[in-house]
This record gives sequence, C-alpha cells and structure tokens, in this order.
Amino acid sequence: MMDGKELIGRMKPLSQVESMKQVAPLTNAMFPGTHCPLMGAAMAVRGIRDSLIIIIGTDECAYYTKHMTLHSDDFGGLGGRCVSVVLDGHDVTFGCLKKVEAAFGEVMAEYHPQAVFLVTTCVVEIIGDDMDAAADALTERYGIPVMAVHTEHFKCENHLPGLERTITACFSLMDNLPCDGSVNLLGQRMGRFEDTELSGVLQRAGVKIGLQLPCGCTVADVKRAAAAKVNIVVNEIALPLAQKMQTNFGIPYVFFDRFSAPERIAACYAQLFQALELPLPAELAALEQQARDMQAKGTAALTGVTYIYGNTPFRTFEFNRFMVDMGMVPLVLQTSALTLEDAADKAAILAKCDPYVTKTANIAPLQYVYDVLHPMLYLGHEYANRLRQKGIALVRTDGASSMLGFEVTGYAVQALMTAAQEARALRKGGAD
Repeated sequence: MMDGKELIGRMKPLSQVESMKQVAPLTNAMFPGTHCPLMGAAMAVRGIRDSLIIIIGTDECAYYTKHMTLHSDDFGGLGGRCVSVVLDGHDVTFGCLKKVEAAFGEVMAEYHPQAVFLVTTCVVEIIGDDMDAAADALTERYGIPVMAVHTEHFKCENHLPGLERTITACFSLMDNLPCDGSVNLLGQRMGRFEDTELSGVLQRAGVKIGLQLPCGCTVADVKRAAAAKVNIVVNEIALPLAQKMQTNFGIPYVFFDRFSAPERIAACYAQLFQALELPLPAELAALEQQARDMQAKGTAALTGVTYIYGNTPFRTFEFNRFMVDMGMVPLVLQTSALTLEDAADKAAILAKCDPYVTKTANIAPLQYVYDVLHPMLYLGHEYANRLRQKGIALVRTDGASSMLGFEVTGYAVQALMTAAQEARALRKGGAD
C-alpha cells in the first residue's frame, strides 16, 4: 500500500516546473509501460504499403516486432513485409554488416520491395556498425531506396522517435517536381483522414489531397510528395520532415494539430487557406459558431468540476487550458513533454490554478491519491469500475484520435459533460 499524501508530496506544482527533468514519476514502473522506438518504426512502415522493414537486432527485438505485425493485415501476416536479421554473439563481437548484406540479397529475391527501411536496435547502436553507409551501398547495388532508421531505446522514453525518424527518412525518396496545387497530410496515425472535418472542407474547396504519411500511401506517393503546394502537419512527429521539405523544396507547412479551442482551430484554417492562396470557405464561419456555442454550453455545465488528467489524443497543455477556460479545475496533470511551445498555455493555466504535475502512465500509484484529492473526473486510460467506487467518472476521449477541425471541440465538450453528469450521479448515490 502507498500513502496518498506522501505521493502528493513527491509531485511539484506546475508553477515550479520548467522542464521535464523536474517532473517526477511516482513509481519506476509505468502502466501500461513504455514502448521502444522500434515499435514506432514498424507503425510508420505499416502505412507505406509496398515498402519492407528489416529489423536488425537480438532475437527478442525480432520476436517483439514480428508478433506485433502478425496482427496487422497491412503487413501481410507471417510471410509479410516485416523480416529480421537476428544477431548472435559472433555478430556482436565482430560486426553484423556481412550478415545484413547476405540477408538483404535473400529479401530482394523473395519480396521485390519498392523501398526498404533498415531498422537498427540497441545492440547495433552499441557495437557501432555503420548502417547509414550500408544503406547507401545497398541502394546503389540493388537500385531501390534503402533507408537506415535508428531506434535505440536507451536515448529516449517512448516509441514516438521511431515514428518521427522513419517518416523523416522518407525525404530521401522525394523528387523535385512542379507544384500541382495539392496538400500533403503528414503525421496522422489513427483513423481515416477522409472521415475528418478538415478533409471534407478541403474537398469541397476543390483542393487535391496528395501524400498521406504514415496513414496510408505507396512509395510512388512519397516520391511525388514535393509536388504539393502546402504540407499539413497534424502531429509533431512530422515536423522534421515538413521543415526539410520547406528548406529544400520551398513547400510551406501548417501545423494543424488536434486542437480543441475554437479560436486556435480557426487560426489553423485561416493559415492553411492563406498558404493555398484560396478564399476561406464560407462554411467555416458556421462551424466555428457551433464550436463556440458548444464551448459556452460546456462552461455552464463544467465550472468547478475537478479532474485528474492522464493520456488523451489532445495536446496536453492546450487541452488543459481549454478546460480551465471553461471553469474546470485540474488537480493533477500527467504529461510526457513540456516544450517552449507550451509556454503560453502553461501561463494561462497558472493564471487560474496550480495543479500538481507527474509523468504520464502513473495510474497504479495515482489510485492512492483519489481519496486525498477527491477528483470528479479522470481523463485517460484507467479502470472505470475502480473509479466509480471512488465516485469518479472516466472521460473517454479516444474517439477524437481520428478528428481534425471544429468537430474536436464538440466531441471533447460532450465527453466532458457526459462524464460530469455521471460523476454527480455517483456522488449523489454515495450520499444516499
């Protein structure tokens, strides 16, 4: 058993936190645990349909990745687009380049991929084999793009660098082409872009959708990506690629993340259509007004509602600022990052409250805090029945993972109001 008051004593208030180094975890073990960058690399290659991933590492790394890809139709099952070069003690001692070259020849004869991602793991990075040079040599020998992606876990805390590095590696595939007026969608990981509000607005405005990376494309799509007029970045993992494309091809990008505040969404739309050199669609005014009306409705229903924030599809500090602006009161914020871009949102939160901060994925120890802080809501992944026993309602927000635009505001506010109503009923029932 843990002591809730002692756990709270370990956490710093937001006002005393300037960087993630000052944000303490409550236990050494996280739930559901961290995923290494190797998983992120596999997730990215999954969306490039005619490419192949070669995992270079220990049998454990090979098994971990193959087990994951076996459950994905996009990879093609047991004989699908994920293969491995398993290293032994000899390879670790004397290097693995010759084994990789031999395995690559077998892969080419059997799979005939359009592009190959050579994904290194921790042991390869430690022994120091030059996989970038190996990728260049294999590209020249076989006449197809071969890209090295480094996924050492000892330099990072989660799988996102693997996604970012794999996406960024795709830059080497791109040809310099005349502009065709299209937009690329970079960074979407969940759902179908075609189902989003943003997609509908663009299609009705006559804007052609080009590359969608990594949520579904071919190597040929990647090669044509530099024909776009604008890149739409919907997750930070795609920012390095967008910045390289801006520097080398002159293609501007608009950072259109899963924002929840109507004014921020409106600013994204305005920036996007300005970059496209097109008039702002008239329908956006009505969509913005609906979002603002929903925000006002939320303010009336949610003022004074206390909560603990866990993991959601939203940007942590932007979304918490949105909730605080509606009168909600955060007690604990769990986060995995605190960047310079978060400074304005952090300041706005601190103008009204000063919640405790801890690292994401601390749900096991946090259960001992509930009886001390008595939050009404928990946002993120937790056990709903355990929360109900404490008079706390779980806010379910995963459905927003495939949304972009003003639709996010309505979805988020409705989820919060539904959970707040449940929390009040739980507490009333407890009182009775």
